[in-house]
Amino acid sequence: MTWWRIFLIFSSAAALILADPAFATSKQDIKAFDEIVASLPEAQSPIRRYETWFPSDEKPGTVIVKASEKRLYLVLGDSRALKYGIGVAREGFEWSAELKVSMKRQWPDWTPPEEMIKRQPDLPKHMDGGPDNPLGARALYLGATLYRIHGSNEPETIGTAVSSGCIRMANEDIMDLYERVPVGAKVIIEP
Repeated sequence: MTWWRIFLIFSSAAALILADPAFATSKQDIKAFDEIVASLPEAQSPIRRYETWFPSDEKPGTVIVKASEKRLYLVLGDSRALKYGIGVAREGFEWSAELKVSMKRQWPDWTPPEEMIKRQPDLPKHMDGGPDNPLGARALYLGATLYRIHGSNEPETIGTAVSSGCIRMANEDIMDLYERVPVGAKVIIEP
């Protein structure tokens, strides 16, 4: 996706929000932002999701992140899973754990942690949710950590190691996963 297209997308979204100040805080914003994402084929993941053979002892609904593969699996049962492309932590920020989804948000706000602001002082202190927000269309919060499985407005980063620890998905994929995974679902992060 070219920067020009990204600029056009975000300026269109900003125009919608500025035209109606209540828009950014209403339920209508979720639908409008979702429609923006759906209308942009270039915002899709370069790695298509699909159902695959995946033998596992985990219960259906369990999310398994295999960072070395840059893939996320949603266990369906009967040795099947949905397989998604993801962006993972860059070198030095890798981690592994077994957690639960503690919260879910649509078009979440983003407040970068102080450690991230120290590394990147040009980051904003806070961003409201919307198409230009780095957390993208949806976020699944992982336990009491600062990490999330979240959307991205940079789908070209899917399949790479670029984050500070969060798991990135194309917006269309996080929207799909969000509908399938409830709060309390088990999430296994593997190196």
